[in-house]
Amino acid sequence: MKQIATIGAATAMCAVMAAASMPAWAQLGAATQTSQQTARDTEASQQRVDQLDEQAQSLLNDYRANLKQLEQLNRYNASQQRQVDAQERELESTRLDIANIAGLQRSVQPLMDDMLNALETLVEADLPFQIVERTDRIARLRGLMEDPDQSPAQRYRLIVEAYQIENEYGRTIEAYRSDVTVDGNTYENVEFLRVGRIALVFKTDDDQVLKIFDADSRSWKDLDSKFLADVRLGLRMAKEQIPPDLLNVPLPAPQMAAAKQG
Repeated sequence: MKQIATIGAATAMCAVMAAASMPAWAQLGAATQTSQQTARDTEASQQRVDQLDEQAQSLLNDYRANLKQLEQLNRYNASQQRQVDAQERELESTRLDIANIAGLQRSVQPLMDDMLNALETLVEADLPFQIVERTDRIARLRGLMEDPDQSPAQRYRLIVEAYQIENEYGRTIEAYRSDVTVDGNTYENVEFLRVGRIALVFKTDDDQVLKIFDADSRSWKDLDSKFLADVRLGLRMAKEQIPPDLLNVPLPAPQMAAAKQG
């Protein structure tokens, strides 16, 4: 061991002596090479550090972007789940409706029959205007009630439409032509004037016959010729030949009220 140490010391001493024995310019060149190598090593190390920093920053940005995307996906999934829940509730409600549809049909059919009966009673008790058209409408509806190709919803819709048509009669004025038989006499193509549901009058073209329907007796009565001008005015208004205006309508006296007062 002493011998090895002695040899190492001798070698180091020789190196020092050799370096000391080198010229100054050689020593300067060696130092410059060492400095340049150190600078290159430092630059390479810095490049590796910069690359690692860029990679770390890129990974961090990707991580933040993935977090944001995950949050958005979670919110979207929650929204979709709410829609799915609502659709499932609607499907359950629909299944219940389908399960009850047989019972609904059993209850709706008698209702529609009652509505048709009430409509027919109304037409029979009403002023006899457009009587053919109205009775034909009821006959068609009764035929639809027996038609298997018509759904309950379609039948009900048509009955409601018929009620709406009847309701409009009470709020409109109308002029039309038709035949009418009074006391065995048939008047062809006479001109009718309907004022809502409160008055129904007809006259011949030569103005020789002027009659009004009396709801109490369910018969036609002669109307005083002094109302002829008002009837003509009403006909022109119904045909939209003149703008709407006040119209004197001949009405029978309220006999029941008069009897009570007496």
